[in-house]
Amino acid sequence: MKHKVDFRPMQDSDYSAVAEIFQQGIDGGNATFETAPPTWERWNQDHFKVGRWVAVAAESAEVIGWAALSYVSNRNVFRGVAELSIYIHDRFHGKGVGKKLMEILIRDSEENGIWMLQSGVFPENKASIKLHEKLGFRNVGFREKIGQMPKSNKWRDILILERRSNTIV
Repeated sequence: MKHKVDFRPMQDSDYSAVAEIFQQGIDGGNATFETAPPTWERWNQDHFKVGRWVAVAAESAEVIGWAALSYVSNRNVFRGVAELSIYIHDRFHGKGVGKKLMEILIRDSEENGIWMLQSGVFPENKASIKLHEKLGFRNVGFREKIGQMPKSNKWRDILILERRSNTIV
């Protein structure tokens, strides 16, 4: 990383920057089916209270990336399974921020009893797939035409990537 970047747990007050970066992912067309970031209340409800991290540019204190875990199921048997989301500000793609952020999130997830992380990634999002693979995720599935992009109605596939913890047996 060329720029000094700090990593810390996400705070409620970070959400406007988190939503802005999420909107960049929406606008890019290869990150999510969503059309707009949810409200803070909705986002907070849908995500684990642990495993919420931000990357912050040290010079400006600007949030430049975030990663968080959301629930896969409310069934107790799946309490250690989480969906990982990671978004990096457009200006900081390819600078190692995502890798470091995901490494921190993986460690935090394991320290909090999460034994399986999963991500659904559009096949066109080669950078995200490569990042996941570098950090131990493997492709476990292909979901053909799983959903339509809301604005264009274009059908999209997703790859299911997962990482099983080596420390929680």
